Amino acid sequence: MGPKPGELVPWAFDAAPCPPRPRRYIALAMKTAHLLWPKGFLAAGVHAGIKTRPVPDVGLLISRQTATAAVLFTTNQVVAAPVIVGRRHAAAGRLRGVVVNSGNANACTGKRGEKDALKMCKVGAEQINCDQHLILPSSTGIIGHLLPMSKISPAIVAAAARLGDSAEHAGQFADAIMTTDLVRKTADAKFTVDRQEVRLAGVCKGSGMIGPRLGPIGHATMLAYLTTDALATPAILKKLLAAAANESFNAVTVDDHASTNDTLCLLASGMSGAKIDSPAATISFAAALKDVCQSLARQIAADGEGAEKIVTIHVSGAQNETAAKAIARAIAVSPLVKCAMHGNDPNWGRIVSAAGMAAVAFDADRCVLKLAGTIVFRAGKPARFSAPAVSAAMKRKEVIVDLNCNAGRAQATIWTCDLSKEYVTINADYHT
Repeated sequence: MGPKPGELVPWAFDAAPCPPRPRRYIALAMKTAHLLWPKGFLAAGVHAGIKTRPVPDVGLLISRQTATAAVLFTTNQVVAAPVIVGRRHAAAGRLRGVVVNSGNANACTGKRGEKDALKMCKVGAEQINCDQHLILPSSTGIIGHLLPMSKISPAIVAAAARLGDSAEHAGQFADAIMTTDLVRKTADAKFTVDRQEVRLAGVCKGSGMIGPRLGPIGHATMLAYLTTDALATPAILKKLLAAAANESFNAVTVDDHASTNDTLCLLASGMSGAKIDSPAATISFAAALKDVCQSLARQIAADGEGAEKIVTIHVSGAQNETAAKAIARAIAVSPLVKCAMHGNDPNWGRIVSAAGMAAVAFDADRCVLKLAGTIVFRAGKPARFSAPAVSAAMKRKEVIVDLNCNAGRAQATIWTCDLSKEYVTINADYHT
């Protein structure tokens, strides 16, 4: 017999030991603050058997009461079944939670795929006694395979029986959404509104097939779930989430391949009692949201498939924001630039020439290029610098490319990673 609507359930948790992790799987210890740190949320993750590895591959993230919500999805014209269903369920701006599986994207699976996504919602909703339209479905993994619902449905039931609000439960959910990721990706922030503490936390996955172009509602994947105990309307959440996404997830690329399944979801339980309804509260919330989203985006770049370093591309002095973003992305997605980063090669010519391919105004005779803190190109000519010294500086875990166009005041930042032989190996063997 299920709980009554609105009833808070003391969910039991079977603290069985976790199975051993395979060699390439590294689960970092959760910090004190985690996805369930904001008041009002429960989560769990279980191994359904979608993956051959003995790791969680089905997860639940549940709000104790109906939460206000904002969700952004991929703008790829080829979308997975859970995105089709999710757009409908998220349209009203209210959700009870998320049901997600990894190991299978449920993309390009026709009407059967939509039925399976709906079935995931139905089974999840039955466990917490809510309407199935209040559940958001997500999937990530291989494209073109039907979901093994005979495994997923009982796994959702099992996950519901293990729901809890500890760091361990948050870790199970973080593990359940991972595919080729090597580490969990989490971030958190807090601020006060009228002396009331507001908590915000997030978790995401993404390592390859990363080049999100998230828009308003209307293989590997970028999935991100954010929780907050703030009290906010769906309209405010949607506006602030879109702004944060443009400066974070939409500014990260591994291979510039927008997935069929990209999803960014923000749930607000309202259980702190702090209202986001004044200019000061909105500014504080927006800043915290941006910080969390940018932290998660940087973690995606750092964990790019086969990546050994994160590469930050900062373009300043552009004519306008559109030009700044275009130039930064042109540099970030260049395979030649990414290979040079992997080889610690201060080949500035690849960077400058990539900037010139951005299809926006760019004058190399006016720009100044810094690589790993050293000026390597200025006013159309190479600058004097020590190639061995710059190469040594490029061996750090983060390399910064700083290009000043000296043509205006606009700027933009894109995060990417180096391109290694391991990336080719991972993606050549991903399906076979």
